[in-house]
Amino acid sequence: MFILNLDFFILIQIVSKFTTFQKKITLKKQITVEYEVFPSLERLAQEDMSLMEQAVLARANAYAPYSSFHVGAAVLLENGKVVVGNNQENASYPSGLCAERVAIFQAGAIYPGVKIKAVAITATSKNYAVKEPAAPCGNCRQAMIEYEQKQKEPISILLMGEIGEVIKISSLSDILPLAFNSSFL
Repeated sequence: MFILNLDFFILIQIVSKFTTFQKKITLKKQITVEYEVFPSLERLAQEDMSLMEQAVLARANAYAPYSSFHVGAAVLLENGKVVVGNNQENASYPSGLCAERVAIFQAGAIYPGVKIKAVAITATSKNYAVKEPAAPCGNCRQAMIEYEQKQKEPISILLMGEIGEVIKISSLSDILPLAFNSSFL
């Protein structure tokens, strides 16, 4: 009986030490994003520059009476068509829609099954000069990455403010790592 209790005590100690050891083991990982920075719109490849120019035109028609922050987006499809969108605000803020989702949902509705090659996004404000490239919000990132995952091909993204540099990222997954997707459902 004494030996059994001693064995049980030793087993408890071993399990306790192993559990403590497991808690001390961590694995650190790092997520990095590689992207290109162009000093101006004119330095982009012709196709990218043309797409961003379409986003700039779309930006001019944004409905943003509350924030005065106008965003334009242009989606380039593999068939060469460009679909544009702009932000549409509403007095009930959550009821508005961002330019990126307006454009990408419209592309999906008009050209179902046609792959998306790239998305260009630009912003301006009536209150100040937007000097930094405008990045999409989390909701837009999630909506856009669904299309990238569905088509199993990367969608590049171009970001520009009103003036200044343009950022080009080769895949939407770079700006939404560890994304939620249909495999979780």
